[in-house]
This record gives sequence, structure tokens and C-alpha cells, in this order.
Amino acid sequence: MSVVPQLPLALRYPQDERLETFIGAPDGALAQLRAIAVGAAHDWVYLEGAPGTGKTHQALAMCSLAEQAGRQPTYLPLKAVVGRTRAALESLEGRDLVALDGLDAVAGQREDEVALFDFHNRARAAGITLLYTAQHAPDQLGLVLPDLRSRLQQCVRVVLQPLDDEGRAAVLRERAARRGLAIDEAAIEWLLTRTGRELGSLVSLLDWLDRESLAAQRRITVPFLRQVLEDGPHLL
Repeated sequence: MSVVPQLPLALRYPQDERLETFIGAPDGALAQLRAIAVGAAHDWVYLEGAPGTGKTHQALAMCSLAEQAGRQPTYLPLKAVVGRTRAALESLEGRDLVALDGLDAVAGQREDEVALFDFHNRARAAGITLLYTAQHAPDQLGLVLPDLRSRLQQCVRVVLQPLDDEGRAAVLRERAARRGLAIDEAAIEWLLTRTGRELGSLVSLLDWLDRESLAAQRRITVPFLRQVLEDGPHLL
């Protein structure tokens, strides 16, 4: 049995996780990533950013786009294969694009780093496109293998920045519109000022509110938020 964790088919590349739905990318980055995903460019990518800046969004989006272009992509969250990285990577031979999400999980694990280094070299020889994500630059990851650090530094580096309130509001509007979810502008402002600002938590909260508003057959307004969040303070 393959040790590569497989996402359920319906969830593999969620509709929300697309390049066209990503907000706040550096200038020119989305066009560059799109070209790499479909095979029109042959660069390798190193996505860097703090938690909640959209690294996994980008990784899944590139896999989705590659699949639409007739390529064979694979998304691998490295935290799921710590200590088994070599076996996981060996099962990916022959793919067209491999997204390795979360280098931080294996940094400092020598055997895992050696496995990554070997796969990096095999992928280069085989013409496989690699996408790495991490919270820090290669020289700040705490890698014990200098050769791996050197290889990572040769990738195209895209640095994602945390969104400000305007950017977070734009994400909530876009996701609400995609779901056909009726939400007042005042409700968005209320959420941003009274709940946690980490984007992943805000999106999860929006998903929960979508279910609550559907059950109540009500649009999301400030009074509705006050009512439902009184019963869910753990969501704030």
C-alpha cells in the first residue's frame, strides 16, 4: 500500500482553492505559477509565508490546474510522512508535478532531508515539476543538509504576505459569493473586528455560518451573528 496520504476525491482540489480565487499574491506571481502548473514554464517554485498566508491554497490550486491541463499532479503534506519520507517520495515517480507542502515538518530530520535531496535530483533528471512550501526561507529552516538547502535556494521564490483587513474582507466576500451566501457588509466588518484575524480561522467560521444561516433560512447580519455566536464562543 502506498504511504502517500490520499485526499478524498471530492476534496482533493476544493473549488475554493484556485489561482483565480487567491487574493493578495505578489505582482506577476499568479501568471508565473499558472505557466509552471500547465507546463508552459519549467521553473521550480519555493512558496514562503507565515501560517494563514495561502501556501496550501496555492499548492492545491497548481495541482488542480495541472490536472485540467492533462498533467498528473500529486499533493503531499510532508507532516503526514515524517520519518517515512523516502517511501512516500518513491511512490511519486512518474508524476508531472509534485507539491510538497510544509518543509518545516521535516527540517532537522536528517533521513527525511536526505530523501528529499535524492528525490529533488531524480525529479530534475526526469523533468518532474516541484513545488515546495515553507514558513521560512531555506537558510532559516534549520536544515542539517547543506546540499538540500542549496537546491532549494535555486527555486523561484514567491513570498506570501499576511492580508490586511481589506484583504481579509475581500476573501470573505469572494467565498460568500461563490457559495451564494447572503452576508451584509456590516457583518463582514463586525467579524473582522470581533473575531480572530487568522485567515484560515475566518474561512472556517464562514463555513460554519453558512450552515447556520441555511438552517435558519436567514441572511448573515450583525444581529444574526450576535445570536449564533453567543452559543459558540469557542469560534471567536
